[in-house]
Amino acid sequence: MFDTFFVQPVFNVLVAIYALIPGHDFGFALIIFTALIRLAMWPLVKKQLHQATAMKRLQPELKKLKAKAAGDKQKESALMMELYKERGVNPFSQIGLLVVQIPLFIALYSGINKIVKHPEEILTFSYPFVRDLSWMQELVRDISRFDATLFGIIDLNRAAYSKGATYIPAIIIVLLSAVLQYFVSKQLSPSAKDARGLKSILGDAKEGKKADQSDVSAAVNRNMLLLTPFIIAFVTLGIPAALALYLLTSSVVAYFQQRYILSKDEVELEAIADGEPVEAVVELPDKPKTKDKKKATSSKRKKRR
Repeated sequence: MFDTFFVQPVFNVLVAIYALIPGHDFGFALIIFTALIRLAMWPLVKKQLHQATAMKRLQPELKKLKAKAAGDKQKESALMMELYKERGVNPFSQIGLLVVQIPLFIALYSGINKIVKHPEEILTFSYPFVRDLSWMQELVRDISRFDATLFGIIDLNRAAYSKGATYIPAIIIVLLSAVLQYFVSKQLSPSAKDARGLKSILGDAKEGKKADQSDVSAAVNRNMLLLTPFIIAFVTLGIPAALALYLLTSSVVAYFQQRYILSKDEVELEAIADGEPVEAVVELPDKPKTKDKKKATSSKRKKRR
Protein backbone atom coordinates (compact mmCIF):
# COMPACT_ATOMS: atom_id res chain seq x y z
CA MET A 1 0.00 0.00 0.00
CA PHE A 2 2.86 2.40 0.78
CA ASP A 3 4.36 1.65 -2.65
CA THR A 4 1.01 2.19 -4.35
CA PHE A 5 -0.02 5.39 -2.59
CA PHE A 6 3.35 7.04 -1.92
CA VAL A 7 6.36 5.52 -3.72
CA GLN A 8 4.81 5.06 -7.16
CA PRO A 9 3.23 8.55 -7.47
CA VAL A 10 6.45 10.26 -6.30
CA PHE A 11 8.52 8.02 -8.58
CA ASN A 12 6.32 8.79 -11.60
CA VAL A 13 6.33 12.56 -11.08
CA LEU A 14 10.13 12.49 -10.96
CA VAL A 15 10.38 10.21 -14.02
CA ALA A 16 7.88 12.34 -15.98
CA ILE A 17 9.92 15.50 -15.28
CA TYR A 18 13.09 13.64 -16.31
CA ALA A 19 11.48 12.45 -19.56
CA LEU A 20 10.05 15.88 -20.47
CA ILE A 21 12.96 18.28 -19.79
CA PRO A 22 15.43 18.97 -22.60
CA GLY A 23 18.62 16.93 -22.27
CA HIS A 24 16.96 14.40 -19.93
CA ASP A 25 19.34 15.14 -17.07
CA PHE A 26 18.31 13.06 -14.06
CA GLY A 27 20.02 15.37 -11.53
CA PHE A 28 18.39 18.48 -12.98
CA ALA A 29 15.01 16.68 -12.97
CA LEU A 30 15.52 15.91 -9.28
CA ILE A 31 16.25 19.60 -8.57
CA ILE A 32 13.08 20.70 -10.42
CA PHE A 33 11.05 18.00 -8.66
CA THR A 34 12.29 19.10 -5.21
CA ALA A 35 11.64 22.78 -5.90
CA LEU A 36 8.08 22.00 -7.08
CA ILE A 37 7.42 19.93 -3.94
CA ARG A 38 8.63 22.76 -1.69
CA LEU A 39 6.51 25.30 -3.58
CA ALA A 40 3.49 23.01 -3.30
CA MET A 41 3.98 23.04 0.47
CA TRP A 42 3.98 26.87 0.54
CA PRO A 43 0.67 27.24 2.47
CA LEU A 44 1.85 24.72 5.07
CA VAL A 45 5.27 26.41 5.37
CA LYS A 46 3.65 29.83 5.75
CA LYS A 47 1.32 28.58 8.46
CA GLN A 48 4.26 26.95 10.24
CA LEU A 49 6.17 30.24 10.24
CA HIS A 50 3.16 32.10 11.61
CA GLN A 51 2.95 29.63 14.47
CA ALA A 52 6.72 29.64 15.10
CA THR A 53 6.71 33.45 15.34
CA ALA A 54 3.69 33.37 17.62
CA MET A 55 5.40 30.86 19.91
CA LYS A 56 8.50 33.07 20.14
CA ARG A 57 6.40 36.12 20.98
CA LEU A 58 4.59 34.21 23.73
CA GLN A 59 7.74 33.21 25.63
CA PRO A 60 7.71 36.17 28.10
CA GLU A 61 4.04 35.54 28.88
CA LEU A 62 4.65 31.83 29.34
CA LYS A 63 7.31 32.63 31.93
CA LYS A 64 4.82 34.81 33.80
CA LEU A 65 2.30 31.95 33.76
CA LYS A 66 4.88 29.60 35.25
CA ALA A 67 5.58 32.06 38.03
CA LYS A 68 1.83 32.44 38.59
CA ALA A 69 1.35 28.65 38.77
CA ALA A 70 4.05 28.46 41.48
CA GLY A 71 5.05 24.89 40.67
CA ASP A 72 1.52 23.56 40.17
CA LYS A 73 1.99 21.69 36.88
CA GLN A 74 -1.72 21.07 36.35
CA LYS A 75 -2.54 24.75 36.79
CA GLU A 76 0.42 25.74 34.60
CA SER A 77 -0.73 23.44 31.77
CA ALA A 78 -4.29 24.80 32.02
CA LEU A 79 -3.05 28.41 31.89
CA MET A 80 -0.78 27.65 28.93
CA MET A 81 -3.54 25.95 26.95
CA GLU A 82 -5.84 28.88 27.70
CA LEU A 83 -3.21 31.31 26.43
CA TYR A 84 -2.61 29.22 23.27
CA LYS A 85 -6.36 29.13 22.61
CA GLU A 86 -6.71 32.87 23.20
CA ARG A 87 -3.90 33.69 20.76
CA GLY A 88 -4.80 31.00 18.22
CA VAL A 89 -1.48 29.20 18.62
CA ASN A 90 -0.96 25.49 18.03
CA PRO A 91 2.29 24.36 19.74
CA PHE A 92 2.31 21.18 17.64
CA SER A 93 1.90 22.92 14.27
CA GLN A 94 5.46 22.20 13.13
CA ILE A 95 4.74 18.48 13.25
CA GLY A 96 2.50 18.94 10.19
CA LEU A 97 5.43 19.73 7.91
CA LEU A 98 7.34 16.69 9.21
CA VAL A 99 4.30 14.47 8.64
CA VAL A 100 4.38 15.52 4.97
CA GLN A 101 8.15 15.43 4.49
CA ILE A 102 9.03 12.12 6.14
CA PRO A 103 6.80 9.87 3.93
CA LEU A 104 7.94 11.91 0.91
CA PHE A 105 11.61 11.33 1.77
CA ILE A 106 11.05 7.60 2.38
CA ALA A 107 9.12 7.32 -0.90
CA LEU A 108 11.85 9.16 -2.79
CA TYR A 109 14.55 7.02 -1.15
CA SER A 110 12.68 3.85 -2.14
CA GLY A 111 12.13 5.12 -5.69
CA ILE A 112 15.76 6.11 -6.21
CA ASN A 113 16.89 2.76 -4.81
CA LYS A 114 14.79 1.07 -7.47
CA ILE A 115 16.56 3.09 -10.18
CA VAL A 116 20.03 2.53 -8.66
CA LYS A 117 19.73 -1.23 -8.17
CA HIS A 118 17.50 -2.03 -11.17
CA PRO A 119 17.52 0.73 -13.86
CA GLU A 120 14.88 -1.15 -15.85
CA GLU A 121 12.37 -0.31 -13.10
CA ILE A 122 12.20 3.21 -14.55
CA LEU A 123 10.04 1.50 -17.19
CA THR A 124 8.28 -1.25 -15.24
CA PHE A 125 7.31 0.94 -12.27
CA SER A 126 6.07 3.85 -14.40
CA TYR A 127 2.43 4.51 -15.14
CA PRO A 128 1.37 3.66 -18.74
CA PHE A 129 0.89 7.34 -19.73
CA VAL A 130 4.41 8.15 -18.44
CA ARG A 131 5.86 5.15 -20.26
CA ASP A 132 4.27 6.43 -23.49
CA LEU A 133 6.37 9.62 -23.46
CA SER A 134 8.80 9.78 -26.38
CA TRP A 135 12.00 9.63 -24.31
CA MET A 136 10.65 6.70 -22.30
CA GLN A 137 10.09 4.87 -25.57
CA GLU A 138 13.76 5.49 -26.37
CA LEU A 139 14.65 3.84 -23.07
CA VAL A 140 12.39 0.91 -23.87
CA ARG A 141 14.57 0.31 -26.93
CA ASP A 142 17.84 0.87 -25.05
CA ILE A 143 17.81 1.20 -21.26
CA SER A 144 21.56 1.92 -21.22
CA ARG A 145 20.73 5.45 -22.46
CA PHE A 146 19.47 6.28 -18.97
CA ASP A 147 22.18 8.37 -17.28
CA ALA A 148 21.73 8.97 -13.53
CA THR A 149 24.07 11.96 -13.29
CA LEU A 150 23.90 15.66 -12.53
CA PHE A 151 24.88 17.60 -15.67
CA GLY A 152 26.76 14.50 -16.85
CA ILE A 153 29.41 15.07 -14.16
CA ILE A 154 28.26 13.78 -10.76
CA ASP A 155 27.12 10.16 -10.51
CA LEU A 156 24.01 10.32 -8.31
CA ASN A 157 23.98 6.55 -7.87
CA ARG A 158 27.16 6.65 -5.82
CA ALA A 159 27.35 7.39 -2.11
CA ALA A 160 29.76 9.85 -0.53
CA TYR A 161 31.31 7.00 1.45
CA SER A 162 30.71 3.31 0.74
CA LYS A 163 32.81 0.19 1.40
CA GLY A 164 35.87 2.24 2.32
CA ALA A 165 35.72 4.34 -0.87
CA THR A 166 34.99 8.08 -0.90
CA TYR A 167 33.35 10.03 -3.71
CA ILE A 168 34.36 13.68 -3.43
CA PRO A 169 31.50 15.27 -5.47
CA ALA A 170 28.94 13.48 -3.28
CA ILE A 171 30.80 14.52 -0.10
CA ILE A 172 30.57 18.17 -1.23
CA ILE A 173 26.79 17.80 -1.75
CA VAL A 174 26.43 16.16 1.69
CA LEU A 175 28.40 18.92 3.45
CA LEU A 176 26.50 21.68 1.64
CA SER A 177 23.15 20.11 2.58
CA ALA A 178 24.22 19.93 6.25
CA VAL A 179 25.40 23.57 6.30
CA LEU A 180 22.24 24.82 4.59
CA GLN A 181 20.10 22.88 7.06
CA TYR A 182 21.83 24.75 9.90
CA PHE A 183 20.93 28.14 8.41
CA VAL A 184 17.34 27.00 7.71
CA SER A 185 16.91 25.99 11.36
CA LYS A 186 18.66 29.13 12.61
CA GLN A 187 16.12 31.34 10.82
CA LEU A 188 13.40 30.08 13.15
CA SER A 189 15.37 29.90 16.38
CA PRO A 190 15.04 32.74 18.92
CA SER A 191 18.19 34.80 19.55
CA ALA A 192 17.86 35.64 23.23
CA LYS A 193 20.88 37.51 24.58
CA ASP A 194 20.25 36.30 28.11
CA ALA A 195 19.85 32.67 27.07
CA ARG A 196 21.52 30.22 29.43
CA GLY A 197 23.58 27.26 28.33
CA LEU A 198 22.65 23.69 29.22
CA LYS A 199 25.90 23.28 31.17
CA SER A 200 25.06 26.31 33.35
CA ILE A 201 21.51 25.01 33.98
CA LEU A 202 22.77 21.55 34.96
CA GLY A 203 25.37 23.16 37.22
CA ASP A 204 22.63 25.04 39.08
CA ALA A 205 20.61 21.84 39.33
CA LYS A 206 23.52 20.11 41.09
CA GLU A 207 23.56 22.90 43.64
CA GLY A 208 19.87 22.27 44.37
CA LYS A 209 18.46 25.18 42.37
CA LYS A 210 15.27 24.45 40.46
CA ALA A 211 15.71 24.83 36.71
CA ASP A 212 13.14 26.66 34.63
CA GLN A 213 11.76 24.20 32.07
CA SER A 214 11.62 26.89 29.37
CA ASP A 215 15.35 27.58 29.87
CA VAL A 216 16.07 23.85 29.59
CA SER A 217 13.97 23.53 26.39
CA ALA A 218 15.65 26.59 24.84
CA ALA A 219 19.12 25.23 25.67
CA VAL A 220 18.27 21.79 24.21
CA ASN A 221 16.90 23.43 21.04
CA ARG A 222 20.12 25.45 20.62
CA ASN A 223 22.18 22.29 20.97
CA MET A 224 19.96 20.51 18.44
CA LEU A 225 20.53 23.41 16.06
CA LEU A 226 24.20 22.43 16.00
CA LEU A 227 23.65 18.67 16.21
CA THR A 228 21.09 18.30 13.39
CA PRO A 229 23.54 19.13 10.53
CA PHE A 230 25.95 16.46 11.83
CA ILE A 231 23.11 13.90 11.95
CA ILE A 232 22.10 14.78 8.37
CA ALA A 233 25.71 14.50 7.17
CA PHE A 234 26.17 11.14 8.93
CA VAL A 235 22.94 9.69 7.52
CA THR A 236 23.51 10.87 3.93
CA LEU A 237 27.15 9.76 3.72
CA GLY A 238 26.20 6.15 2.98
CA ILE A 239 23.19 6.64 0.68
CA PRO A 240 23.06 7.56 -3.03
CA ALA A 241 24.07 11.16 -3.74
CA ALA A 242 20.63 11.70 -5.30
CA LEU A 243 19.11 11.79 -1.80
CA ALA A 244 21.75 14.27 -0.61
CA LEU A 245 20.98 16.42 -3.67
CA TYR A 246 17.29 16.30 -2.76
CA LEU A 247 18.08 17.49 0.80
CA LEU A 248 20.41 20.21 -0.49
CA THR A 249 17.84 21.55 -2.98
CA SER A 250 15.09 21.33 -0.37
CA SER A 251 17.21 23.32 2.12
CA VAL A 252 18.06 25.99 -0.46
CA VAL A 253 14.40 26.48 -1.43
CA ALA A 254 13.31 26.36 2.23
CA TYR A 255 15.87 29.03 3.17
CA PHE A 256 14.61 31.48 0.56
CA GLN A 257 10.96 30.61 1.27
CA GLN A 258 11.42 31.38 4.95
CA ARG A 259 13.46 34.50 4.24
CA TYR A 260 10.78 35.82 1.91
CA ILE A 261 7.88 35.05 4.25
CA LEU A 262 9.63 36.40 7.35
CA SER A 263 10.57 39.66 5.60
CA LYS A 264 7.53 40.37 3.42
CA ASP A 265 4.87 39.12 5.81
CA GLU A 266 6.41 40.47 9.02
CA VAL A 267 3.36 42.61 9.88
CA GLU A 268 0.99 39.71 9.28
CA LEU A 269 3.14 37.38 11.38
CA GLU A 270 3.23 39.86 14.25
CA ALA A 271 -0.52 40.32 14.01
CA ILE A 272 -1.11 36.61 14.41
CA ALA A 273 1.51 36.40 17.16
CA ASP A 274 -0.21 39.20 19.09
CA GLY A 275 -3.62 37.63 18.61
CA GLU A 276 -4.92 40.71 16.80
CA PRO A 277 -6.85 40.96 13.51
CA VAL A 278 -4.42 41.22 10.62
CA GLU A 279 -6.38 44.04 8.99
CA ALA A 280 -6.11 46.18 12.11
CA VAL A 281 -2.36 45.74 12.39
CA VAL A 282 -1.41 46.06 8.74
CA GLU A 283 -2.30 49.76 8.86
CA LEU A 284 -0.29 50.50 12.00
CA PRO A 285 3.12 51.17 10.35
CA ASP A 286 1.50 53.73 8.03
CA LYS A 287 -0.38 55.70 10.69
CA PRO A 288 2.59 57.60 12.17
CA LYS A 289 3.71 58.50 8.64
CA THR A 290 0.23 59.76 7.78
CA LYS A 291 0.15 61.97 10.86
CA ASP A 292 3.64 63.29 10.09
CA LYS A 293 2.55 64.07 6.55
CA LYS A 294 -0.53 65.94 7.81
CA LYS A 295 1.59 67.97 10.23
CA ALA A 296 4.08 68.75 7.50
CA THR A 297 1.30 69.78 5.11
CA SER A 298 -0.40 72.01 7.69
CA SER A 299 2.91 73.70 8.63
CA LYS A 300 3.62 74.40 4.95
CA ARG A 301 0.19 76.00 4.56
CA LYS A 302 0.79 78.18 7.60
CA LYS A 303 4.11 79.32 6.15
CA ARG A 304 2.46 80.17 2.85
CA ARG A 305 -0.17 82.20 4.68
